[in-house]
Amino acid sequence: MTSLAEVLARTAHRVPDRIALQFGSSTLTYAELDAQVNQLARELSDRGLQRGDRVVLQSGNSDAFVVALYAGLRLGAVVVPINPRSASSEIRHFVEDSQATLLVFSAGLVDNIRAWQESEDGGSIPALALGTAEGFDDILDCAAAQPAGPIDIDIDEADDALIIYTSGTTGKPKGALFDQHRVLWVGINSALGLSLREGERMLHVAPLYHSASLNMLIIGGMMYGATHLILPAFDPERVLETIESERATFFFGVPTMYTLMLRSPSMTTRDLSSLRVCLYGAAPMPATTAESIVAALPAATIIQACGQTEGGPGGILLQHDEVLAQPTASGRYALPNTEVRVVDPDGNDAEPGEVGEMIMRGETMMKRYWRKPEATADTIRNGWVHTGDLASIDADGYITIVDRMKDIIITGGRNVYSAEVESALAGHPAVGDIAVVGRPDDVYGERVVAIITPRNGETPTLEELCAYGLKHLSSFKLPRELIIDEIPRNASGKIVKHRIREKLDA
Repeated sequence: MTSLAEVLARTAHRVPDRIALQFGSSTLTYAELDAQVNQLARELSDRGLQRGDRVVLQSGNSDAFVVALYAGLRLGAVVVPINPRSASSEIRHFVEDSQATLLVFSAGLVDNIRAWQESEDGGSIPALALGTAEGFDDILDCAAAQPAGPIDIDIDEADDALIIYTSGTTGKPKGALFDQHRVLWVGINSALGLSLREGERMLHVAPLYHSASLNMLIIGGMMYGATHLILPAFDPERVLETIESERATFFFGVPTMYTLMLRSPSMTTRDLSSLRVCLYGAAPMPATTAESIVAALPAATIIQACGQTEGGPGGILLQHDEVLAQPTASGRYALPNTEVRVVDPDGNDAEPGEVGEMIMRGETMMKRYWRKPEATADTIRNGWVHTGDLASIDADGYITIVDRMKDIIITGGRNVYSAEVESALAGHPAVGDIAVVGRPDDVYGERVVAIITPRNGETPTLEELCAYGLKHLSSFKLPRELIIDEIPRNASGKIVKHRIREKLDA
């Protein structure tokens, strides 16, 4: 086995003139990317970054993000990619928890970095800018004077490579630690499971710091010499225009992105025939949206991936025909080289129709939570990662995530799974977005609360919503309270339910 940076070097040797990165008007061939990575790695080394050190990388989607990522990996450092929207207190948590020795950031985030530096206990390590930012060294400009030749550092596949912080949907993020071996296998498994091809033209709009875009698609795509077309943020018109003009073959988006694309008039007027694979995941997609995607993109293969950061990500897939057959399912087969089970509290395989916890194991599972042995022991048991996702499995092997274990609503002694209710009510024509949580109730223990973001200014009443829901749900699962509000979601598209509960309790 090789290292992550060595994969890039080998691809650069194999297809040196192929475009590796395209961001705006800037392009880098694989040979140019490999050279810039070497130069930046040398500059970072001169500034004290060594093998095994942690380096926090805070950057939006850009070509510089990829260069900085591989520069750290080339030195054998542990890269800690974080949300570019992280506030100063969150930056402090990531820096202190990871015990980083250096922070590298995109120049557009300079105000946030200054706020972190000026905060109490902030700014304890050097910060270097990817671009021009007043008061900070432009690390890319400095690196341009460095030699571009290969760097002789012996990196073992057992060396730590990444700390990826969980999305924090249930509290403060925890760092999932991965070594070179694990991340390489994420790339291999993804290439196999998602049917990546040589020279794929991959359009990236989902956050690159997130494990799905980073490990599955950037790492996996580098193995196949993919051209990575990077947009700074999601805009439905820009995405559709780029697919057409750049002949993108592969696109990954969260369900909300597909919903907004489907609402665009140009979805039906643009030439999107180059799209070979449309991947979605990170959050459940309403069946009606999945069916609409298939209808709108008849030439594309539609794949759903359902996984977890702690798995690399690893998890389950729903292939095209399965999306058509069971659009409400989360997956049917595990990613290649991965095992997935749905088990009861005693660890036995759940019977068809029963709800149990989804667990998984394989080469891609995290090594451990960084500096959290108790949380690690609770999550990794006998080699299996316990996801905390409650799922049902049917006789044909279709697995459907019904809730997080911490999100079960128990009303009148009966379990209500919020994801099931959300999926059923999302099809109402006046529902733009929906979240379902429980609120304490003196009589029933908890009552079901629906938080709705209206669509096109049409606000449903609770009675209308329940009448629609009765077509799909037992009456005890219907909401007893309706709140009109924006749904808080993190960058990966997941509903942040602890924020909703905090707001309800306020």
